[in-house]
Amino acid sequence: MTRCSDAARARGDQLAGTATRMPTWLILEHAGSWGQDAWRDARLPDGLGSEIIRRCEAANVRPLLARRPVPPGGHQPVDAEHRPRAWIARSSVTAAWLATTVLDDPRDLLDLEVSTLATTAPRGWELTDEPFFGVCTHGRHDACCAIRGRPVAAALAAAEPDATWEVSHIGGDRFAANLLVLPEGLYYGGLDPATVVTVAATHRRHGVDLEHLRGRSTWSMPVQAALIALRRHLGDIALTEPSNVRAERTEHGWEITANSGGQRWAIDVTRQAPPAVPLTCSARAPGIPWRHTASEPRVVSRPRRDERA
Repeated sequence: MTRCSDAARARGDQLAGTATRMPTWLILEHAGSWGQDAWRDARLPDGLGSEIIRRCEAANVRPLLARRPVPPGGHQPVDAEHRPRAWIARSSVTAAWLATTVLDDPRDLLDLEVSTLATTAPRGWELTDEPFFGVCTHGRHDACCAIRGRPVAAALAAAEPDATWEVSHIGGDRFAANLLVLPEGLYYGGLDPATVVTVAATHRRHGVDLEHLRGRSTWSMPVQAALIALRRHLGDIALTEPSNVRAERTEHGWEITANSGGQRWAIDVTRQAPPAVPLTCSARAPGIPWRHTASEPRVVSRPRRDERA
């Protein structure tokens, strides 16, 4: 059987412009089995998972489960008395933040007003400057996430023991191993135990790894592809994004404009539909591995003084 991540590598599926668009995240530590649909299938208090999913869908918040990595072949001990940690992340380009707390009971999440998480951290939660490195290892959702993800999570945990977590499904199984970096909402794919350590070290230096960057979850996929193309053109690996980003539909796709390096740039993006293929190991029907192709960036003007920040 050909795994979806092996097939994607053989086809040369494009990484840039494939991050799931999501501005806000709610994460709960849960060491036990996640099942196929993590929040519904994990052994959480009755009704909690379904209710959290309902509230998050209404507020455009992505719920994830997290656990500490274990060595390949090991197992995750489950302590019934353990107080789980929880996180909320806002992946805003202008004001990203990450807040965390330890819960007495997972049902404490029901006290949250989920609709307000896009603007402010809940009272009593601690804002932190430390990153959250989440490696998708959700094998019951897709085997590639476990086969490729778990060795990557173990390697990253050896380098970043406090910041590294395994997380449930984040999207793009065929790009395993996948890494989500919060609060920025950076998606990285195609990682192995060596490259994930390099990506984390680059992030610690306030940079991005353009070779493995799928995009930032704040943006739509065409904008992600355009900004990665602009960064490559400029050799810009700074964690800070280009500013004053605008996207306009055109006859053939999109025109993305952004400020960077004292110039205003324009990038044309088109979307192609390669032949349909199974996008996951468990896919019941073929899907289209959409490809967003960005043009060579061109200077269109110098930004006004009030646009340069």
